Order: sequence, then C-alpha cells, then structure tokens
Amino acid sequence: MRKRRYPPLMADAPPKPTVLLPEAEVQRIVADLAARIAPVIDDETVAAVLLTGGLWFAADLTRALSRLGRNVRFDALWLASYGDEQTSRGRIDVYAPFQRPIAGRRVLIVDDVFDTGLSLAEAVRIATEAGAAEVLTVVFAKKPWPLPRAPEPDFVGWEAPNRFLVGYGLDHAGALRGLPDVCALD
Repeated sequence: MRKRRYPPLMADAPPKPTVLLPEAEVQRIVADLAARIAPVIDDETVAAVLLTGGLWFAADLTRALSRLGRNVRFDALWLASYGDEQTSRGRIDVYAPFQRPIAGRRVLIVDDVFDTGLSLAEAVRIATEAGAAEVLTVVFAKKPWPLPRAPEPDFVGWEAPNRFLVGYGLDHAGALRGLPDVCALD
C-alpha cells in the first residue's frame, strides 16, 4: 500500500501532517467498536453525534452497527469547546440541542476525541436532563490527560498519544477534517 504524503496548509502553516493511524486501521477500530457496542444496544437506541468533529466517526460507526443488525436512530448535539484554537477554552457552547425527544430511550453519545472531557460531560448532562433512560458514550480516540475526567467513556477505540491530531473529523481551525487517516500536526 502506498504511503500518503500530505503537504502543509500554506507557507506559514504548521508542519505537514504525520500519519499515526492509516485509513485501514481507522476502519478496523470502528468495526471492533461496533462489535463491542452492538450487544448492549437495540434499534430504539439514539446514536447522538457531537458535532462537528464526531460526524465522520458517527457515520462509519452507525454503518458498522447496521452491518451487525443494529439500525439505531440518529440525532446530534452541536457543542464546541475549542473554536479555532489548539486548546480548549474551558467552557462548552451549545449551538444546537437534540432534534427529537429522547425521554425513556437509551442514548449513545458518539464523539471523535476525548481529551478534557468537557464536551462529553456536557452531552451526558443534556441527555440525562432530557430524560434518557440510559446514556452510553463512545469515542474514537482518548488522549492522556493529567487531571481526572468525568465521565470516562464507556467505549474507546484508540488510546491516542498526547499530540495535536487532525484527520478523520479532527481539525486545525476547521481544516484537515476530511483526511482519511488520523495524523499529528506537531
């Protein structure tokens, strides 16, 4: 298989992305997560993606679940803690809540990366206050963090290094989300 080479964004941009997880490995991780999640959910489960970064992972995960006979319902929460920065602002902005009632349903919160834990905690709080019967969480990548975080995700695909990640939904100021590999920009 030919190794992808990614150019820098522009002359004064950060260094070119370094591939950490090639596309085939990303897809293997998603399939493994679906196999672990499928036995604990049903077709009434609402898979709620955290926008915007989780969209790529949520699309692949819900298709992988469907291949295993789990056709979940789909919704989204649009939360933001980074803006265009490389570090969290320490607060969560809610741009769009759930689009349908989730009271009495199991909800699977789907996010791309778990680092500070702020977005996931806020999503769990919102789902719980909306009356979800049970809230489960899944993240594609979990980065190391020096402080305790709550809640820890129920399902983790990849223990990521403490690097600035791009690709597969992860971005640098809105750019590089569409890379099929997970890359580092440091």
